[in-house]
Amino acid sequence: MAEQRRLRLFRGTRERGELKEYQVAAGEGMVVLDAVHAIQAEQAPDLAVRWNCKAGKCGSCSTEINGKPKLMCMTRLSDYPAGETITVTPMKAFPLIKDLVTDVSWNYEVNKRIPAFQPRKPDAPDGTWRMYQFEVERPQEFRKCIECFLCQDVCHVLRTHEKHEQFMGPAMLVRAAVYEMHPLDEADRSRHLREQGGIGYCNITKCCTEVCPESITITDNAIIPLKERVVDQNYDPLAALFRKLTGKGDEGRGRG
Repeated sequence: MAEQRRLRLFRGTRERGELKEYQVAAGEGMVVLDAVHAIQAEQAPDLAVRWNCKAGKCGSCSTEINGKPKLMCMTRLSDYPAGETITVTPMKAFPLIKDLVTDVSWNYEVNKRIPAFQPRKPDAPDGTWRMYQFEVERPQEFRKCIECFLCQDVCHVLRTHEKHEQFMGPAMLVRAAVYEMHPLDEADRSRHLREQGGIGYCNITKCCTEVCPESITITDNAIIPLKERVVDQNYDPLAALFRKLTGKGDEGRGRG
């Protein structure tokens, strides 16, 4: 006989909602998303839940499970003690639509404002470029991002202090790092990262790295190097003197 597991799901909208308890028969290897689907199919057909691939690659089923941002499809019921009630709630950092579904469109609007990739002039007469293999490999880690936005949800600047107008969040800093660390890019995003991106709000707690389902080392490999570039460009007296003498500002730093 299948074990019965208790789940508490948030039901409601931004205006009014509550935690409602359900019981499901837990089969071997069952994940939280399976349990939510069982509840939707048998007990609550109007339950709103976002999902797609069920393989941990689309980032759609992001929620908070017992208070921690997680993908429902990658979280097994057996990860929790048999008698424990599993509580599933929507991501706190984003506006609620209904039940477990939140509006994450803010992230895409922020992404649009990041200065685009700007390649330098070709290195050779045939229109090609030259670069080292380690330069090519460096930004590849960031391309694993599945846009689950769990890192945005766990970030205290967005989650607790609601600084969405001042801070772009770790996911968007990773997106900026894809461009910034590309060996061909020569655009200078330091002013954008400092002023519109609010990179100074990040105090390196590494909570974003801890929740990333793709194990991207967000803090050490993306945010800290970007912070260093912002400091170099905006607070280094020698860099300021160089800009004053050459007339070069934020338009380019010549990383050729």
